Amino acid sequence: MTDHEHLKTLTDIRKMMERSSRFISLSGLSGISAGISALIGAFIANKWFTEYYQRWEMRQGGALTDYGDVGTRNYGYSTLEYIDLRNNLILLGLGVMAAALFFGFLFTWRKAKRDNIPVWDRSARRLAMNAFIPLATGGIFILGLMYNHAEKLTAASCLIFYGLALINASKYTVSDVRYLGFTETALGLLNLFFLNKGLYFWAIGFGFCHILYGSLMWWKYERKASLQT
Repeated sequence: MTDHEHLKTLTDIRKMMERSSRFISLSGLSGISAGISALIGAFIANKWFTEYYQRWEMRQGGALTDYGDVGTRNYGYSTLEYIDLRNNLILLGLGVMAAALFFGFLFTWRKAKRDNIPVWDRSARRLAMNAFIPLATGGIFILGLMYNHAEKLTAASCLIFYGLALINASKYTVSDVRYLGFTETALGLLNLFFLNKGLYFWAIGFGFCHILYGSLMWWKYERKASLQT
């Protein structure tokens, strides 16, 4: 057996070990599509917030000095308009998450099919379980915040728990996911000091960061395969 054949055999063995221990079918296009979905959702949410604040300004006889005051004063939580806004934002968030999951699965399934790798193997199950625990904990925590009328902490909490989920699951997929998790967690912690800017931090973390990391992952792991097809 020649040196070239030895090298090829070792390469094949390494690929088999990676496939058995790490979920390598995660597509960079999944991150890009999730980021685009998040930016569309943030644009719609910003439009709703603007309309809501404008109505309050007209009723109060002047502009609010700080939009964060809507929610800390008594009149912020007692109107049907606020309840409608909150419910619409919840539905919008669920819609963004559904779109991200759908396109994420679509692009990941397509990559797995191209690489002839099963989508739901042992490593995928491990990744899902390790991501689910922080996400489920974060979801319950956010419900508690909303129950206690602490919605201003929602955006920061989403970023923190999502980042922790990525960090926890990163050992079962490509290492780049860990750095995205660090970034999301750091943005969430920073958002705690600028609570009135939650939507902007949410758009940066779930929107631009997903697009950036998704593009880097596509360039690093999928570009050559895409050009060959």
